[in-house]
Amino acid sequence: MEKARPLWDNPLQFVFACISYAVGLGNVWRFPYLCQMYGGGSFLVPYLIMLIVEGMPLLYLELAVGQRMRQGSIGAWRTISPYLSGVGVASVVVSFFLSMYYNVINAWGFWYLFHSFQDPLPWSVCPLNGNRTGYDEECEAASSTQYFWYRKTLNISPSIQENGVVQWEPALCLILAWLLVYLCILRGTESTGKMEQLANPKAWINAATQIFFSLGLGFGSLIAFASYNEPSNNCQKHAIIVSLINSSTSIFASIVTFSIYGFKATFNYETCLNKVILLLTNSFDLEDGFVTASNLEQVKGYLASAYPSKYSEVFLQMKNCSLESELSTAVQGTGLAFIVYSEAIKNMEVSQLWSVLYFFMLLMLGMGSMLGNTAAILTPLTDSKVISSRLPKEAISGLLCLVSCAIGMVFTMESGNYWFDIFNDYAATLSLLLIVLVETLAVCYLYGLRRFESDLKAMTGRTLNWYWKIMWAGVSPLLIISLFVFYLSDYILSEALQYQAWDASQGQLVTKNYPPHALAVIGLLVASSIMCIPLVALGMFIMRRLRRADTASVA
Repeated sequence: MEKARPLWDNPLQFVFACISYAVGLGNVWRFPYLCQMYGGGSFLVPYLIMLIVEGMPLLYLELAVGQRMRQGSIGAWRTISPYLSGVGVASVVVSFFLSMYYNVINAWGFWYLFHSFQDPLPWSVCPLNGNRTGYDEECEAASSTQYFWYRKTLNISPSIQENGVVQWEPALCLILAWLLVYLCILRGTESTGKMEQLANPKAWINAATQIFFSLGLGFGSLIAFASYNEPSNNCQKHAIIVSLINSSTSIFASIVTFSIYGFKATFNYETCLNKVILLLTNSFDLEDGFVTASNLEQVKGYLASAYPSKYSEVFLQMKNCSLESELSTAVQGTGLAFIVYSEAIKNMEVSQLWSVLYFFMLLMLGMGSMLGNTAAILTPLTDSKVISSRLPKEAISGLLCLVSCAIGMVFTMESGNYWFDIFNDYAATLSLLLIVLVETLAVCYLYGLRRFESDLKAMTGRTLNWYWKIMWAGVSPLLIISLFVFYLSDYILSEALQYQAWDASQGQLVTKNYPPHALAVIGLLVASSIMCIPLVALGMFIMRRLRRADTASVA
């Protein structure tokens, strides 16, 4: 007798699981960056439009497919058509890539959380140099927060070609992160301003991709979650709720981030001015208080005319202080999460408390997304009778975590951050666009939109609104195709050949070209998931032809 499929205890539990999966680190570290890059508040215009025409319709589609087919991504698309099994396989491959590197962020979160109990915070001051005659030169050239991130946390190599060795402390944190994921999995479903920027096509494309990836479309996680729903569950309402909460969280996070940006910029600007004032005072034997922030430019002009030779020497040591430059510096990803926020926290009262709260919050966001990613892999595996008949779910989950953790050790090497960036940039973007495009076209034109509409009405008792049908049948596929073409023509051709490497001598990032073996990995990451769709379909076609030939020969 076939074992009954487990169910969520109630619809609210399902909604919270979807929210925990959708609301992740991208809400904290990418959305604010996009707002800053594309006009601030004006970025909300393309963002909200993309939410309406892309985010909610595609989220509803995946939830409805999972709830109707009551299987993971592979089984759900195989039910629609055996030739579509590769869509589910591609989703699993992408989710596996994501899980391998995403949990490294949680490992870094543990690392910072453990160090948050120190007084003072270890990233708040520069260490002494080897001779103990002053501060470390690399740290002074950068900043204490950058030094702690690049040197103490990553111990980063000067280029991707110098792999170095595994850093044992981040490696232990990675093991801890995977152990926590495994323990959660065992509990199953019970646990878990510039308006001209509107004419910039990149503002629209980034708004669309932010919606796309923030909601987690195409990974198979949403299909997996929805497969544990009662067939009568109102997934339309839940799609709207999850979409709105996810976007609201992004907007709220950007408000907090911009306040931190402003605090950081002002603090750095004032620190820079104080250094310049101290340099001028000491170099020209001026009285304390003679040079102030208000008269700095006038004093510099006077000294340059009165002592031109000496001023030229001092000028070479003088930093250019600019509040506008500080405010215009856009940071995303790990730079925002582990450098910018850390720099703000170190200057707060009771900084240890705020540090613990912040990195604990970061861990909760990361773990919620990780559980969704692993569900996208485990659900198809446990649904497979071939696998589940040989191994219990606990063993399958353990093997997945063990293999992912072992491969993830690559990201704890000295060059690990460079490989992390490659996976983060190229493991999913192009693949997910193609996956969701095929999903949408399959439901509307292969399975049939009318048939799918009838299924939804039979499940929920509600007639499908015209809005959803227009989005699924026309607007969303055309938009995805546009994103696909833009990504190919712009991102891959113009940006794939370079990366940011840490230069210890300058204490800053420098641009370098990717070596051939890194480009080969990028190509493999993109192709390995995308090619699942046509290769599985081709394999299914050949198998069917062979079966027909065997049947004909027997007859």
